[in-house]
Amino acid sequence: MSKIEVKQIIDPIPASDGAGVKLKRSIGVEPDYFDPFLMLDEFGSDNKDDYIGGFPPHPHRGIETVTYMLQGEFEHEDSTGAKGRMSSGDVQWMKTGSGIIHSEMPTMSEGRLHGFQLWINMPAKLKMNKPDYIYIDSDKMSVHKDGDKQVKVIAGKFEKAEGPVKGHNVEPVYFDVELNKNKEFNFKLPPTHNTFIYLINGEIEIGTKNHDQIKDSTLILLEKGENLNVRAKTNTKFLVISGKPINEEIARGGPFVMNTKSEILQAVKDYHNGTFVKQ
Repeated sequence: MSKIEVKQIIDPIPASDGAGVKLKRSIGVEPDYFDPFLMLDEFGSDNKDDYIGGFPPHPHRGIETVTYMLQGEFEHEDSTGAKGRMSSGDVQWMKTGSGIIHSEMPTMSEGRLHGFQLWINMPAKLKMNKPDYIYIDSDKMSVHKDGDKQVKVIAGKFEKAEGPVKGHNVEPVYFDVELNKNKEFNFKLPPTHNTFIYLINGEIEIGTKNHDQIKDSTLILLEKGENLNVRAKTNTKFLVISGKPINEEIARGGPFVMNTKSEILQAVKDYHNGTFVKQ
C-alpha cells in the first residue's frame, strides 16, 4: 500500500476579508483550487481591531463553507431565518446551494479570536439545492484520545470516533489532531482523495522522503496514496482534510462558484434583482 508523501509546502499569504478581518489565505491563492477544496483561511488575532468588523451580510451560491472556531465567539444570521452563536470548538457546516445571504459577526470586543474557514465545491447536480446546515457543538464532537494524541473528528472516522457529516458526495475527512512530541499519527486514506495538512503550531515530518522544514501556520499538499504517517518533532496541532475530487469545470465570481461564466452572471443578476434567495 502506497505511502503518502509531501507534494508541496506553502506559506499562506496575509489577506483580509469581510469588513477588514485579517487572515492568512492559502487555498484560493496558492493553489487556486485543490479539488474539491476552493479556499482555506486561518483567522486569528489577539487584537480586536483585526476582527471586530466581522463579515457583514454577503451572498453565496454553489459552495459549502465549513467554519471551525478554535477560540472566540461569532454570531451567525442568514436569509433562511437561522441564527446562532458559535463558541470555542464549534463547527458550522453550511451548504449554500442555490443561494443564501448570511453574516458572521464577532460577539466579543476583546480577547483572542482564532479559527478556520474552508470552502468546498459542490457538483453541478447539487449547486441549486436548498441551503442546509450541520451544527457541531464542541461538547458533542466525537474525540479519540490516547497517550500519544488527541483527534477531534469533524468528518470521517478515526478509530471509534466518527463525525456527524455522513453520506456526503466528496466523502470528506476533517480531523483536528494534537500530537505529542516524538509521537506518530497514522491513518489510512482513500487513494482517490486529495488531501492536505494545515499545521497550526509545532513542527512535523511527513512520509518517508526528505522535505523542507514544516513549522507553524503552513499548508502541506500531499500526494495521493493510502498510508499517512506524521511525526511530531515538537508538541503539535494540525488539521488533516481530505476529499474526493469532483472533476468538473469551475467558474468563480467572488462568493459564487458555478460551472460556467453564464451561471455566475445569472447569480449576480439574481442577487441584484432580489430573486437570489429561493424559497
